[in-house]
Amino acid sequence: MLKLNIFLLSMVLILSSFILTAQDGPVPDGPVYIIPINEDIDQFLVIYLKRSIVKAREAKSPMIIFQLNTFGGRVDSALEITSLIGSISWAETVAYIPSGGEGTGVSWSAGALISFSCDSIYMDAGTSLGAAAPVYQSAEGMVMAEEKVVSAVRGQMAALAEKNGYPQSIALAMVDMDVELYEVETDEGISLMTPDEIAQMERISSEKPIQGKLLSAAGKLLTLTAGEMERYGVSSATVSGRENLYETLNITGSSVVILEKTQSDWLVAFLSSAAVTSLLVMVGMVALYLEVTSPGFGIPGTIALICFATVFSASTLIGNLGSLELLLFLAGVVLLLVEIFIIPGFGVTGISGIVLILFSLVLARQDFVIPEFVWQWDLFKKNLLYVSLSLVGALALIGVLMVSLPHSRLFSRLVLNPENKNQKPVSVGPLPVNIEISSIGETAIALTDLRPVGKAEFKDIVQIVQTDGEYIEKGSKIVVIRKEGLRLVVRRV
Repeated sequence: MLKLNIFLLSMVLILSSFILTAQDGPVPDGPVYIIPINEDIDQFLVIYLKRSIVKAREAKSPMIIFQLNTFGGRVDSALEITSLIGSISWAETVAYIPSGGEGTGVSWSAGALISFSCDSIYMDAGTSLGAAAPVYQSAEGMVMAEEKVVSAVRGQMAALAEKNGYPQSIALAMVDMDVELYEVETDEGISLMTPDEIAQMERISSEKPIQGKLLSAAGKLLTLTAGEMERYGVSSATVSGRENLYETLNITGSSVVILEKTQSDWLVAFLSSAAVTSLLVMVGMVALYLEVTSPGFGIPGTIALICFATVFSASTLIGNLGSLELLLFLAGVVLLLVEIFIIPGFGVTGISGIVLILFSLVLARQDFVIPEFVWQWDLFKKNLLYVSLSLVGALALIGVLMVSLPHSRLFSRLVLNPENKNQKPVSVGPLPVNIEISSIGETAIALTDLRPVGKAEFKDIVQIVQTDGEYIEKGSKIVVIRKEGLRLVVRRV
């Protein structure tokens, strides 16, 4: 009961801190936040952006400027970032591509996807944006990703363009090589259209569009310069540096906060990485097993608490942890304790507990419950694989401990043997201490559950016995298979 109370208290504290920091409400005016993205798009950038957006919300920022200097990166991370930016309803989002000393002057591939997820786009003169088709590195060089990945990115680009008022044909031409775009002049100005859009305009409109040059041919990905982005109605304006951007957005430099990566950001990224999380889960499961199979509360229980608290704390800091994950984890732990201490053997209750713990740890690595998009399914499968491998590793390590621990020097201190001459006898309460050593082949009745150590009755004499790692229920008939010093090793009859 003490162990369960400590677990419940620690989990409640984590849940309480999450609830206090995750409350929604109106966001008044505050400082404008600039979040630089100056590296390849990867899972660690996702973690950094989540923490940065949380800081901006806590500061009640009315505008977040994502400063993009990137050649691209992981597609799944980029799609996750677009969903993250799209969920910002309390502040205006701006994509800004700087030039010169501010960065590389490009926002390509995954960077273009992130740019289209913002409410508006501003670019320095001399910069470019586009070429968002997903590719991967092979032995032959860069190869186009499979169709399902391209389709997911294409659909997301079109959805982002539709949501934020950008021309969908331009967004699609940056992802799909089959899209052709022509420059078209109408009474409303100059735009880019596909042949089908031009034909449709000619059929339904009295206005005759003037078709100009082919800007994006079949087999080519579209990339536009800052001037072209403004000319074709994609970007809001072309600026000349950050100060000019401030003037255009009607903000002052003194009201701007630039968020740079800190040591804590690197630490959170490290703790929430797949390798570290998997290791923490594996060590935590093993420590939990050692704790529930030993008397009192000691070092294994402390280690288990530290491991799982670290996993959930890292998830809290990146905004992935909710009450559902904690409730599932606690329910899983309770089911495991019930299986170990109340229900003999290992069956549906124990398996259900492991499944709930597994699912809670998977959900703690993502910000959605049920996957909706292709990239979310891919992320879910990846998280499930990491956690499953951790669980398999923990079970394998537990199996090794069940076999090797009874023969280890540490375990031998639990019973009297000739090697520990100075060890004092251990009291067993009202029951007598071992005074006779039974013979090999002699049978007895287990007075307690043997997991693997417990008590058995040999002809009205109570003695401490152990198994070779086998779990034997109270009341079972057992037989002595060998003696190791003063230890009796038994098995089920």
